[in-house]
Amino acid sequence: MTLDRDTFFIDGGWAAPATGQTLQVVSPHTEEVVATVPEGTTADIDAAVAAARRAFDHGPWPRLTPQERIDVVQTFSGLYAGRLAEMADLITTEMGSPTSFSNLAQSPAPWMQIEAFLTIARDYPWEESRTGVLGTPVLVRREPVGVVAAIPPWNVPQFTIMSKVVPALLAGCTVVVKPAPETPLDCYLMAELLHEAGVPAGVVNIVAGGREVGEHLVAHPGVDKVAFTGSTDAGRRIAAVCGTQLKRVSLELGGKSAAIVLDDADLTTAIEGLKFTALMNSGQACVAQTRILASRANYDAVVDALAEAVGTMQVGDPMDPATEIGPMVAQRQQERVEKYIAIGQEEGARVVVGGNGMPDGLDRGWYVRPTVFADVDNRMRIAQEEIFGPVLSVIAYDDVDDAVRIANDSDYGLAGTVWTGDPTAGLDVARRVRTGTYGVNTYTMDFAAPFGGYKASGLGREFGPEGLGQYTELKSIYLEAPAT
Repeated sequence: MTLDRDTFFIDGGWAAPATGQTLQVVSPHTEEVVATVPEGTTADIDAAVAAARRAFDHGPWPRLTPQERIDVVQTFSGLYAGRLAEMADLITTEMGSPTSFSNLAQSPAPWMQIEAFLTIARDYPWEESRTGVLGTPVLVRREPVGVVAAIPPWNVPQFTIMSKVVPALLAGCTVVVKPAPETPLDCYLMAELLHEAGVPAGVVNIVAGGREVGEHLVAHPGVDKVAFTGSTDAGRRIAAVCGTQLKRVSLELGGKSAAIVLDDADLTTAIEGLKFTALMNSGQACVAQTRILASRANYDAVVDALAEAVGTMQVGDPMDPATEIGPMVAQRQQERVEKYIAIGQEEGARVVVGGNGMPDGLDRGWYVRPTVFADVDNRMRIAQEEIFGPVLSVIAYDDVDDAVRIANDSDYGLAGTVWTGDPTAGLDVARRVRTGTYGVNTYTMDFAAPFGGYKASGLGREFGPEGLGQYTELKSIYLEAPAT
């Protein structure tokens, strides 16, 4: 079965592109082209925004009751649930995520988001009555923000799309999705399911493309809100454009999160947990906790245990269920990670496992060797800059106060964990570290709770009622006081 496509999804159907430009989807494992799809241009974005604008300004979707929209999204959820394995395979094919992770997070987690947002929407205060300070009745409404530009990254494409599209739909918005050029294939399956679910024409439109079309979409006067997940540098550029236009914006950006291992932690449990929290999706995750903080008294034990665990992880074919670390998404990303490994050595950090060069047994694919650095100072570039690959830095601390200081000594504030035998002490640490999400002896994302970051990790929140609220505008309607 071919994965090639020759259309976009615009205005409820499959629309021919404005030009014959194409994108090649390349397997990070084989370095071979697996599909060809159209490459969007500014003209295609204009058509998609026009369709979304018509659907919002004149179509039925924003004018349906919340329950009517919930019913359509519920149908979509049921259809999505039936295609989880297919969606997981598509994402592994296009970006190299290990199939074990794809079948855990790349498709089941997006479906769980849909279900969570449906639950939230059923009890959401779309309209609420209040009594003003002068006794005046006030009706507070939450109305759709308008046309949303949803721009996801390539690392967890469906996960980040659902955090935008589903709350936007439930709120009554219309959407233009601009998937990353590396990962357009999953969006075609999503479009088929949305169409089958009965989402009206123009409510969701999808045009894949690169930076130029993304910038055109962000600046488009027909767009009311931008929802972006990606790098902090790109987020700053988007925020500047949106600020000039006073356009609503939410940004989920980078991270350089710290995992604090306290001396009373069960080291076996902590290291097993860190294999996931630090190296999920081959290290290509914004929440990856790549700074491992260990006390000076326990430092060598943590380094040795981490090196043993990372050094024995299986690296290779992402379609192999036993694979734990797959390839980087593209050659440029492979080169970026290798550059940082070289920088770490130049800065004086010590490689205890890994280093540059292809992993054993592999002679093609955009792979890097999972690497653990010891003797890392928190001011080194490998400890301050987001690498987005399987590279970990172990940093020594003097006491708990010092560990918290080091964890907070970052431009970012997205995630983190503390590993300890005393959950009460762990909760105290969690309250002191300035990040948007944190875990005590675990790390996860619960879709009933807000997700997002402090500082350079972003603006706004996704998931939970707070995430749904990002797609609404508040309106206060003052009513005539009842006669007395």
